[in-house]
Amino acid sequence: MPGTLQGKVALVTGGSSGIGRAAALALASAGAKVVLGNRRLAEGEETVRLVRDAGGEATLVKTDVTRAAEVEALVSKAVEAYGRLDCAFNNSGTTGVMARTAECTEENWDHIVTLNLKGVWLCMKYELLQMLKQGGGAIVNNASVAGMVGLRGGPAYSASKGGVIQLTRTAALEYAKKGIRVNAVCPGYVLTDMTEEHLKTSPEFEAQIKKYQPLGRLGTAEEVAEAVVWLCSDAASFVTGHPLVIDGGSVAQ
Repeated sequence: MPGTLQGKVALVTGGSSGIGRAAALALASAGAKVVLGNRRLAEGEETVRLVRDAGGEATLVKTDVTRAAEVEALVSKAVEAYGRLDCAFNNSGTTGVMARTAECTEENWDHIVTLNLKGVWLCMKYELLQMLKQGGGAIVNNASVAGMVGLRGGPAYSASKGGVIQLTRTAALEYAKKGIRVNAVCPGYVLTDMTEEHLKTSPEFEAQIKKYQPLGRLGTAEEVAEAVVWLCSDAASFVTGHPLVIDGGSVAQ
């Protein structure tokens, strides 16, 4: 969607690969200046290079989204660099170690919930404070279909992503009259680096996914990224509090 975000400033966390990198490229292609908040600097710098090679503008800020001071600094640096913050895609997250509810360790639970849920909340907190000063903005959180239906072997992941959806709805209601829209994307199985690792260790995994998702294939990071751009744009000006499912039809079953 070239030009739909012309002159806007967009923040992306977890833009080192997969959906985050695809979103950074798509937002830049739509005309936005992109600020990346990443822990992994080398991979983040590669995303910045890809954006610039495509004719876009991007900058990288080393950020651990589970630390309030670093998230606050990320938003401040975005404003220092470009003068404002118009949209944000809170994407940082992890699947952690897959284990059934009784076998999930406390350490694993804390790691997943802290990154996936607390990290999104901290990002929203400081993005919202900046957008309130400006009089508007758009936030998109990366949730998952696992936040809408059960996921065997993923209690902490499902709980964290369900929390992201409820946090999205709550903030959407709180800030609707302030010109701030808050939505979420809920991807199904998408071909990313994490998915490819599963495919290497379990050759039957891809066949299972294709059977589970009615469209008969994995999604792509680019398909999710296009949804993020749309939700950030004025084309979605009457959309807020919505968990947008991008799953090849799996939740419809």
